[in-house]
Amino acid sequence: MTRPTPRLIDSFLGLYDELVRHLRRRVGDSERARDVAQDTYLRLLDTESRQGRQEEIRDARAFIYRVAGNLAIDAARRDQRTSGEGEPDPSLPDPVPDPEHRAVVDDRLRQLDRALRELPPNARLALLLFRVDGLSHAQIARRLSVSESMVAKYLAQALRHCRDRLSSP
Repeated sequence: MTRPTPRLIDSFLGLYDELVRHLRRRVGDSERARDVAQDTYLRLLDTESRQGRQEEIRDARAFIYRVAGNLAIDAARRDQRTSGEGEPDPSLPDPVPDPEHRAVVDDRLRQLDRALRELPPNARLALLLFRVDGLSHAQIARRLSVSESMVAKYLAQALRHCRDRLSSP
């Protein structure tokens, strides 16, 4: 199993007490905060073992706090669902978007679908294999019978095209 970079784990260990205090304010009790901090550590380990390579993390502290914050939200939602207590917590985002938000999202999805259909087949397939299926450049290159540098060119072309189509009115 691949271990996370010592810098990331060292940062986590150095931030542990501060992180638990922050989480205690978010989740309301020390024991739950320590549980979320432990889940954060496990998530950091799990992320690295699934990646198989070191992903560059520019700000370890921000990354750790983001992971911990997301896990705190997940824990609060899980507690809310299992407790069956009253009203939803107003600090949590509403899981059901309002109709206007949904219409905007649907419109953006239609624009993205059009942009993807406009792409040449290999560029479209490379983008989908990379973003949706999570394949590496080497895996995509083997699948498409092209070089890894060609995969990078396909991805750049596809991303540029989608960006241009989604940024225009």
